[in-house]
Amino acid sequence: MLGGISIWQLLIVLGIIILIFGTKKLRNVGGDLGGAVKGFKKAMHEEEKEKDEEGEKADDPQARVSHDEEVNTYDVKAEQKAEDTEERK
Repeated sequence: MLGGISIWQLLIVLGIIILIFGTKKLRNVGGDLGGAVKGFKKAMHEEEKEKDEEGEKADDPQARVSHDEEVNTYDVKAEQKAEDTEERK
């Protein structure tokens, strides 16, 4: 039971809906809804396929970072340790 609604009440409501709209119109609505869902799934599948063909995903942060340049870094802690050992001598 769905919140106190019996199967007989659901069948009566379904019968009234069929009488009001007709089976042809309900069939068209169902077909349109099914076509929309199918089109949405197809578009999502094509988008994933395009991302796979590119070889990298746009959302992947590592895909945007390039480590080709050689960068010189400066180690502050190592310099401080060297100064501390010189002061102790």
